[in-house]
Amino acid sequence: MNQAIIRSALFVPASYPERIPKALVSGADAVIVDLEDAVEETLKEQARANLAAFLAAHPEARLLVRVNAAGHPGHAADLELCARQPGVCGVLLPKAESAEQVVRAAVTGKPIWPIIESVRGLLALPEIAAVKGIERLSFGALDLGLDIGLANGSAAAGRLLDQARYAILLASRDAGLAPPLDSVFPSIQDLDGLRQAARDARDMGFGGLLCIHPVQVQVVHATLMPSASELDWAQRVLSVGNGSGVFVVDGEMVDAPVLGRARRLLEQAGQISA
Repeated sequence: MNQAIIRSALFVPASYPERIPKALVSGADAVIVDLEDAVEETLKEQARANLAAFLAAHPEARLLVRVNAAGHPGHAADLELCARQPGVCGVLLPKAESAEQVVRAAVTGKPIWPIIESVRGLLALPEIAAVKGIERLSFGALDLGLDIGLANGSAAAGRLLDQARYAILLASRDAGLAPPLDSVFPSIQDLDGLRQAARDARDMGFGGLLCIHPVQVQVVHATLMPSASELDWAQRVLSVGNGSGVFVVDGEMVDAPVLGRARRLLEQAGQISA
């Protein structure tokens, strides 16, 4: 599963189980049933029951689950539910702040996606990323901004959050993880803003974005897809290249890094396997 291309991962609250089937047919590459922020405290137990009932009624369904953070009273029960459900194909660990927290989550036997959204999590990135069982990292910019004290949405906050993104990308690459997912884009109606956020994530090297509404999914996919001209160039580079030495395509020198970029573009388009 480590090589799966995930461009979009769509959240759906477990307190509204009737929305889960709609999320599954949204076209999202992954659906995350949320037991954490989207669920009121008084509904946590009911949300777990909703998820268990849905999976019992739909044994073919494959979902990821965002559990409550370590330290929350429901954390252990969330992990236990995930461990015993074959339909749960991964666990998102919010506010991941230590390798120990990730190790405990990995006991479920499910791939773990730690969400880096606090100062402690950012400082512990190398240790977190090195834990066996992690598939990819993800990012929570809003919570991190709150923890640092940023004016979220400002240009200054954006500059600092990009440094956190850089750290997540480095840790992912160093640990051999799948490309990380960037933070949610909170303004559902601002599709132009979402396109820009997706372009930035793509150009930085993120694999995709966390999404909070089905309308965001296709916008993210279309933005992350390489253009027709990029794919044409990549196909010609690979058709000429023989894996050794330096050659020329369209008057441009092509060496190993350029060949690697051509392969990556075709992988992103699903035209060759990773």
